[in-house]
Amino acid sequence: MAKPLTGCRDASHAGSWYTGDSQRLSAQLDDFLQRVPITVDGHEVPIPGARIIIAPHAGYTYSGPCAAWAYKCLDLSKARRVFVLGPSHTYALSGCALTTFAEFETPCGNLTVDEATIEELRVTGLFTDQPRNKDVAEHSLEMHLPYLVKRLQQTHGDEPGRWPTVVPILVGSNNRQNEKKYGQVLLPYLRDPENAFIVSSDFCHWGDNFGYYAYYAKRDGGQVLSFQADRQHNVAKDGPISESIDKLDGLAIDAVETGIHDKFVDTLKETHNTVCGRHPIGVMMAALEALGNEGGLKEGMGKFKKVQYARSTDLTKANGSSVSYVSFYALL
Repeated sequence: MAKPLTGCRDASHAGSWYTGDSQRLSAQLDDFLQRVPITVDGHEVPIPGARIIIAPHAGYTYSGPCAAWAYKCLDLSKARRVFVLGPSHTYALSGCALTTFAEFETPCGNLTVDEATIEELRVTGLFTDQPRNKDVAEHSLEMHLPYLVKRLQQTHGDEPGRWPTVVPILVGSNNRQNEKKYGQVLLPYLRDPENAFIVSSDFCHWGDNFGYYAYYAKRDGGQVLSFQADRQHNVAKDGPISESIDKLDGLAIDAVETGIHDKFVDTLKETHNTVCGRHPIGVMMAALEALGNEGGLKEGMGKFKKVQYARSTDLTKANGSSVSYVSFYALL
């Protein structure tokens, strides 16, 4: 017997990570979206067929302007359900987990969870249920929901009953093969043009708050990747830390844009870049690659394209902390 979804998940980060006032929040998101050009990559936005995005999930003061680029590209015109994939920050999770809530609250209107799709995923036996307290505490999915509501209002009108349903999926610390396995689970949903997808991830988390100090040191006329910047970095010789972060993120971004799941996994294995949503990205890349391998994609489709990059702080010395944000879209 199907386990019914019940209750409404509170917008627990409203009032802290973003304003809980609906009018102020709506105006802020409008402002962020209006800063994005009306054409991106030569296409008027939203870009037709851009049914998948990767966008950051930090507080809106930090990542909101960057996320706007992905959301401005996102095509929701045919969407009847929207999958939202994010990493777990609140508990150790292997595999993937599903919500048990029937609704998700946002200050600008509630989103209905797609109970039928949740049950389809549950019966595979590959998903656990999120503990409710962890679901409420997690920010990686919630931070996308006000942006989603804003774009649904722009596309489908102000009445929540006309909006697509949502399918929230928390993605745990899966290895390469498990990412491919979950990619196969999502493959049938990628084939359906009435599904859209949001992948939640920040990129490099650098410095004291995260214990990650990778930088490119100048040695013997070349560059060597070192993981000891807190003790060895020299600005005059090696350049500002922000340049190394640019390179670390650039390698990860390039790997995402190849569309090759193994390339992305191998790049992060080499650099140890602290991309917090690497597993949701990996699952979606594996699914897209599988779709391409079966001949389900036209030329130029199914690969992510970076449209914006930003950092919370431009570090010079090896002290303090920085988080990077990237927005991508992919055509289907």
